[in-house]
Amino acid sequence: MSEVNGVTDWRREFAEEARARRPDLARLCLLIGAVADDGLREADLDAAEIELDRLAGELPYGMHDPADWVAALERVLGGRYEFQGVPADYQRLESSLLHEVLRRRRGLPILLSVVWMEVARRAGAPVYGLGLPGHFVIGFGDPAAQVFADPFAGGRPMTGVDAELLVAGATGEPLEPSMLRPADSLDIVLRILNNIRAWAAPRPERSSVALWAVELSLLLPSHPARLRYEHAELLVQRGEFQAGAAEMEAYASVVDAVEPSAAASIRNRAQAARALLN
Repeated sequence: MSEVNGVTDWRREFAEEARARRPDLARLCLLIGAVADDGLREADLDAAEIELDRLAGELPYGMHDPADWVAALERVLGGRYEFQGVPADYQRLESSLLHEVLRRRRGLPILLSVVWMEVARRAGAPVYGLGLPGHFVIGFGDPAAQVFADPFAGGRPMTGVDAELLVAGATGEPLEPSMLRPADSLDIVLRILNNIRAWAAPRPERSSVALWAVELSLLLPSHPARLRYEHAELLVQRGEFQAGAAEMEAYASVVDAVEPSAAASIRNRAQAARALLN
């Protein structure tokens, strides 16, 4: 466990886990919660892992048919424990924090999918996540078989046609085969952090949330380069003009080779930020 002056360094733990050979999805999600909630301790993270283990223990043993896994998880998680989502969950930061989703049994589609996947994985299910546009779901068995479930709807079974309709409703576009590719753990974590940033963006009073979400995203081995500029803007927004300007200039140097005009605009923004110090 990483500590600084006797306090757990959750960000360092997050960075170390993200760079592990096989990153642990549940651990990364719980570490996001630890950064978000100053009151969390290692014992709280352990309790969340124990709860996932307990839920997995309530599933029948020895299932093989993917459809049986869907039915069992819908019965246990969606039915017995009433894990599901409602539209109001999109307005709550807690809906993106795994320890809160386990406590409230409510959350965004992607966090409920993490619960389903982690419980199913512990019970031996061949489960994976699907990052469909606008709505995260899960799949079982061979991806070509298209046996899906929607944890936000309490684990409702889905077919490939249901997925097509879901994508068409969200984007107006047809379902592309690439959308049915199982999601990597780090891609799931980045998408969760993107959701947190999107939640904080229209709430200037919660800029601290946007800041730590960006900073955790930057700790991932792979992330959009533009996040560095977003990080710089947040620093300026929060009054850290010198640090924000320096980061903008560093980002401009990266952009210069491909978009000189954009780099010049960023340098002008950095100069304006420094002027705020006067």
